[in-house]
Amino acid sequence: MPERTPPDQSSPSRLASLTGLLTAEVIGGILVFVLAFGGFFYLARVVFQEHSETLDNWAFGIVDHWRATAPWLTWLVFRLTFFGSVMFFVPASLLVPLVLHRKGFGRYAIELLLSMGGGLALNELLKAFFHRPRPTTALIYQYGLSFPSGHAMMSMAYYGCLAWLVVQHTGRWGIATALVAFALLIGLTRVYLHVHYPTDVLAGFAGGAAWLVLLRTGLRVFWKEKREIEK
Repeated sequence: MPERTPPDQSSPSRLASLTGLLTAEVIGGILVFVLAFGGFFYLARVVFQEHSETLDNWAFGIVDHWRATAPWLTWLVFRLTFFGSVMFFVPASLLVPLVLHRKGFGRYAIELLLSMGGGLALNELLKAFFHRPRPTTALIYQYGLSFPSGHAMMSMAYYGCLAWLVVQHTGRWGIATALVAFALLIGLTRVYLHVHYPTDVLAGFAGGAAWLVLLRTGLRVFWKEKREIEK
């Protein structure tokens, strides 16, 4: 009996199957990535080429008014900002994937680890490239550089990834929206404390969103392609 030859993975049928991966979800992800990527570099141009401080001064004025009229907010801000700090993310980025893996969600664990590891590396590279000092009006001392905000970028990567996994597994958009809103709130605390310029925080959100969408889209294509190959 003649031996069966394996299907040619370089054939037009394979190309057609890969083309089929370009679903509406992937195309939407690409569009979001382009918008976030464009927003990041628009902010970089405003700060480093145009040297405009209009947005920063306007936002600082708003949070300074809040602090003057409602001093109790400062206590709350210090508690909230912790959930975007290294002290929180290091254990959370290890323990949550471990729990996901033990519950049989190994793929989700990998996605969260890649989201945080890649987001951290990207944030450090961007900070070193732009090399913007922190505001001199900071209410507390914070080491490191300012642009983009690590709290904002890592919060978007972490809570944004969790939000996507919640939608993917349970379809609960309300929980996902709350997670993203929490990430935005953490970024706002950095402006309130003057440890970041508002443009740093916006750039952090944009950078985190761009990285998260790029990662999610790439993984989506990878997992689908892997299933196609295994068929």
